[in-house]
Amino acid sequence: MPAERCALEKLQYLCWLGSTRSAVERRELMLDKIAPALIALEPRGLSMQIDDDDSDVPVPLPAPADEPQPGALVSIWLDRYDDRAPYEAVLRSVSDDIAGYLVTESLYTDYGGNQWSPPRNWENGERSPGVVMVTLLRKPTKMADDDWFAHWHDVQSPVSEAMQPRTCYRRNTIARSITPNAPNLRGIVEEAWPSAEHITDPALFYNAKTPEEVNANLTSMLGSVTAFLDLSELRSFTTSEYLIL
Repeated sequence: MPAERCALEKLQYLCWLGSTRSAVERRELMLDKIAPALIALEPRGLSMQIDDDDSDVPVPLPAPADEPQPGALVSIWLDRYDDRAPYEAVLRSVSDDIAGYLVTESLYTDYGGNQWSPPRNWENGERSPGVVMVTLLRKPTKMADDDWFAHWHDVQSPVSEAMQPRTCYRRNTIARSITPNAPNLRGIVEEAWPSAEHITDPALFYNAKTPEEVNANLTSMLGSVTAFLDLSELRSFTTSEYLIL
């Protein structure tokens, strides 16, 4: 008998949770209300990246001060994305807006896949160690799809993996948007770091021992990033990760 095959579709939703909710309220809302409501719908998988008080870390390239930022990234795995409507209704019930995408996930580095982290040893629903930075990628109009994906996957990923102390790195390539008026993104990156200091301290961020090495690695990184991204359109936010199902 052939082995049973299980094909799942991964959906990712950016949720704008409103400027009046505190970081603590965002975490309590998503974990205590929204997660149970989504679990009741019986998805095949569920994770949340929540911008909460445990992830209050400035990002290297902050967004304009007057631009609302997502408060959470919710990932849902379904047998088919056609069944997404009740999940979106739950997310919309607490969000000013949501933007949903059908994505293809590449688990480039999992926990325990390099020297920066042991294998995962925490239970479903517990907060993952460290801080996860979510980065939203737009493809410059001047670049062909093949060239853009080739640089992201074949150049940027190995360059950053060799240089930076990330404990987990997920690339989510966007196949299509699945909600009206979703921003025109082509990728969503989830990068886990050992601590907040690894994001704010350039020496730790670039795994450098001297100022000269910081500058050299910064130059190399900027050269790779600007070859396929417009920095003025790059958006990142820091989160606490909860792998729920």
